[in-house]
Amino acid sequence: MNALAATKRNFRQAARILGLDSKIEKSLLIPFREIKVECTIPKDDGTLVSYVGFRVQHDNARGPMKGGIRYHPEVDPDEVNALAQLMTWKTAVADIPYGGAKGGIGCNPKDLSVSELERLTRVFTQKIHDLIGVNTDVPAPDMGTNAQTMAWILDEYSKFHGHSPAIVTGKPIDLGGSLGREAATGRGVLYATEALLAEYGKHVKDLTFAIQGFGNVGAWAGKLIHERGGKVVAVSDITGAVKNPNGLDIPALLSHKEKTGKLIDFAGADVMNSDELLTHECDVLIPCALGGVLNRENADNVKAKFIIEAANHPTDPDADEILSKKGVVILPDIYANAGGVTVSYFEWVQNIQGFMWDEEKVNRELKKYMTRAFHNLKGMCHSHNCNLRMGAFTLGVNRVARATQLRGWEA
Repeated sequence: MNALAATKRNFRQAARILGLDSKIEKSLLIPFREIKVECTIPKDDGTLVSYVGFRVQHDNARGPMKGGIRYHPEVDPDEVNALAQLMTWKTAVADIPYGGAKGGIGCNPKDLSVSELERLTRVFTQKIHDLIGVNTDVPAPDMGTNAQTMAWILDEYSKFHGHSPAIVTGKPIDLGGSLGREAATGRGVLYATEALLAEYGKHVKDLTFAIQGFGNVGAWAGKLIHERGGKVVAVSDITGAVKNPNGLDIPALLSHKEKTGKLIDFAGADVMNSDELLTHECDVLIPCALGGVLNRENADNVKAKFIIEAANHPTDPDADEILSKKGVVILPDIYANAGGVTVSYFEWVQNIQGFMWDEEKVNRELKKYMTRAFHNLKGMCHSHNCNLRMGAFTLGVNRVARATQLRGWEA
């Protein structure tokens, strides 16, 4: 089942639990606006090449739409649609005043030079500048994009609209980016994990962790878990996988990866098959890479007792069912990885105020938001007698439905 079908299924289940009116249910599923643009740029060798750019703006009942822009060869409208919708529920779960959006360009950033990427980003911004805005739709980095991409969008947008630092989040610090933004999703994963484990009387320092995906989110989550005394016993990324039953030295592994560009050949670990990481012996499994990695083929072999969904949609509905029957507790993506969008919100607030916070304040506020959201989510689980995923979906959908009704849009 693809991401869009799974998201719709979760939404419908939440709508049924909440007893939503069918009119409002229908209007919440349909995106506010879908944008598709052609981006033609000259390559460095002088030839012209065209790419297709997307932006799906899903819902703005609770505030400006918010979501990443990804550069990936497989950016397809269905996936962008699902991720935009997921952002609507995610911002509502975190209780930040945004709606959901998502965008992307179907390209392989590895095949493009820096100047080609810059030209592509600027052309994309020219095509959508009048459809995004500080109070309309605020993009952010995603797969294949970074702070530099945001700097180009900010510059191009500002040519049309005057200096607008709040138009994007995840910017370089020198252009109004927030301290703590880079680590935010990974740090949010840690706070979410701590909140969940506290329910079971457990602590990070007493458990073992396996992390799939060692990019920004996985690396920060691993580093912070390691600092808290947790034992990270296995890690994988696209270059391979390593394990150490006594716990990996994460700072050393990170500097090895920085030097060599890969995880394998690290002195303090044995190489393992990447496919085995998800079924590795551990207490807590944290998928931080692509969607759909846990499916009916491997779900039965998962040994972890807790799964923290740091990636978007890593568990497909078949796996969800199998894992629930096994008693595995899954902390859903729309809550677990909301740290990034929460600190994006803090960045936007700082830009609008023209007043920047220190890193300590950013992290303190993030912990407050993540912990509060967990208790709200648990509250929904208790009142509707459902699992954590449905607790999160009912919490998010209910907030958006309430805002929509209060604004009188269903009339």
